[in-house]
Amino acid sequence: MAQLRRPPGGRDARIMLLAQCVDRTGTGVWAAASVLYFTYACGMDARQLGLLLGVGAVAGIAGSPLAGRAAERFSVRWLLIGCHLLRLGAMGLLLVVDDFGALLPVVALICLAERAAKTLEMLFATRVAGERRATYQALFRSVANAGYALGAGVAAIGLAVGTADAYRVLIAANGLSYLLAAALVRRTREPSGRGLVAAKAGDRPGGEPAGTPSAAPSPWRDRGYLRFVLLDMPLNLDDSILNVGLPLWLVHRTGAPHAVVPVFLVLNTVLVVLLQLRVSAWAEGALGAAAALRWYGVTVLGGCLLIVLATGAGPVVASVALLGAAVLITLAELLRSVSSWELAVVLAPPGARASYLGVAGMSQSVQKSVGPLLLTGVVMAAGPLGWLGLGAATVGLGALQRRAGLRRLATLGGAADGTVVEPARPAPASATVG
Repeated sequence: MAQLRRPPGGRDARIMLLAQCVDRTGTGVWAAASVLYFTYACGMDARQLGLLLGVGAVAGIAGSPLAGRAAERFSVRWLLIGCHLLRLGAMGLLLVVDDFGALLPVVALICLAERAAKTLEMLFATRVAGERRATYQALFRSVANAGYALGAGVAAIGLAVGTADAYRVLIAANGLSYLLAAALVRRTREPSGRGLVAAKAGDRPGGEPAGTPSAAPSPWRDRGYLRFVLLDMPLNLDDSILNVGLPLWLVHRTGAPHAVVPVFLVLNTVLVVLLQLRVSAWAEGALGAAAALRWYGVTVLGGCLLIVLATGAGPVVASVALLGAAVLITLAELLRSVSSWELAVVLAPPGARASYLGVAGMSQSVQKSVGPLLLTGVVMAAGPLGWLGLGAATVGLGALQRRAGLRRLATLGGAADGTVVEPARPAPASATVG
């Protein structure tokens, strides 16, 4: 609570955290009600629903790079307000549109604006919090999870009523959250350093004077950074494991009661709120984030071993094993959230971090699109061996990402002998891009 009262970035960060809490509360309402709304209020079958959600997920992939590119040229604050208002308008259309063909572009627009908004929030945080961005991100995740839980609780009331009007009230509540979030964002000040994230406006990477002409590098031509983004995509699979893999495995391959499934979400929410700040403090800085990658793989492997142990087991053994797996996967999520964000920032050239972070933000969107299909079509189809293979592959990918990240850090500003030194904290924009 003390950190929330005095977050990195001061007043503007405090207002933005409140805006994000309001936004995530509304999102929690919609996330809990959307599938049932499309099924019962709009009359969609499973095939139509899958196509609708798939199109939305694909549209969301484009939101991050578009937001990062726009942030190089326009105010992050006003872009974020625009995203919230765009989402508000799209949610309003849901109240009057129930035809499948018309809903496709509406849902795609909602997902694109949502992903863009998250990227812009990330840019805002890295600019106002500077070197303490990991602490801010930990506070955000704690606040966001509390908001999601509150939103799910509100949605439960509407779902208990179960009428079409009750669903529409939930949609309106989500739209109201976007309006309130936009109003709060408007009260903040535009963070300095357009395109530079944590640097002051006018600074140039490599110590160049402000008047020196310099073309910003493109993340799409930076093979080292693209390698980081590509490896980061499968290292986001903890989300699909928790929300798709564990429930389906419990239902189809164990004797655990179905009532255990909601406990996965409760455990995840509580542990994130309680532990995210501690984990972020442990993995702070570039070297801490790189070290977290090693432990990420170990915790995912441990979770997969417990899932294998639960296979075919009775109610008690299966329940205990799967709850233990949920705890380990949540710990992996805490580690990944620190390492992915911190490395996405420090591995980008200081003068073009907005567009680079936009590309890095694609990882979660791609994972949300492909992750469930990968789990159900490959990992779970292979049975226990599939889970063991996933755990082993995650350990290997984490080690590969760590090695590649340390090598790039050395290129950007580390030691010549290959021993990486954490980038100096004072003077932003002082690192030389190799």
